[in-house]
Amino acid sequence: MSKASEKQAKEKIILGIDPGTTVMGYGLILTEGKSYKLLQYGVIHLRKYETHELKLKKIFERITGIIDEYLPDSVALEAPFYGANVQSMLKLGRAQGVAMAAALAREIPITEYSPKKVKQSVTGNGNASKEQVAAMLQTLFKLTEIPKLLDATDALAVALCHHFHEGRVQTRGRSAGWKSFIEENPDRVKK
Repeated sequence: MSKASEKQAKEKIILGIDPGTTVMGYGLILTEGKSYKLLQYGVIHLRKYETHELKLKKIFERITGIIDEYLPDSVALEAPFYGANVQSMLKLGRAQGVAMAAALAREIPITEYSPKKVKQSVTGNGNASKEQVAAMLQTLFKLTEIPKLLDATDALAVALCHHFHEGRVQTRGRSAGWKSFIEENPDRVKK
């Protein structure tokens, strides 16, 4: 086996995070080469904490705890998208920053993906709904049911997106759509 093949086949754990200030999703997958399997996914409930500062503290503690338990090789986060409410965007950015700080404190590399990139990677449609993403993940991971809070499946999608794109050179200007998706992901097409 060549060194390149050995490196590609190494087991890796990816932690995906869907940042939030009310509910934060997380998902962990184990990868080896092109294969992947679910380790854990869920949500961190933050609504019960009264102040934004306390929520940020809890995010740091919970993400650090997940990192210490599963020892991920990389962390992938969904980048916040610009909304009409600047104050909400600021709070979401802080939540994301605290999750990043937890990973950085353990010297784990971080990658950000846009919501559109995550949806495109998992469903083939960058405009897919949260429900469509969850349904695709249910099929891919053979989940018996979809959780009520889709923040968990969103985070799992971020981890899977990272697995699909890890080590690839990201280019701009490539055509989108099913044809390019199939060309870029031949192992995900059933014949």
